[in-house]
Amino acid sequence: MAELSEKKRDKLSTSKFAFPKERKMPLNDAGHVRNALARFNQVEGVSASEKAAAKRRIKTAAKKFGVELGKDPD
Repeated sequence: MAELSEKKRDKLSTSKFAFPKERKMPLNDAGHVRNALARFNQVEGVSASEKAAAKRRIKTAAKKFGVELGKDPD
């Protein structure tokens, strides 16, 4: 996973996050997608619909970066 400094993270468009409103879980490379998959169940303070949308974003990013999904994010 490439280092993502605060400055670089701030420059990412909202569409590059699993949770764009909160700017949680960047999905800018394969390493960050894997990290989002691993930590998905730890996210708090988001609605069920936001979680469902984040799952779709993670799946799309995984496909884009060639990350295999062992199972759907929980």
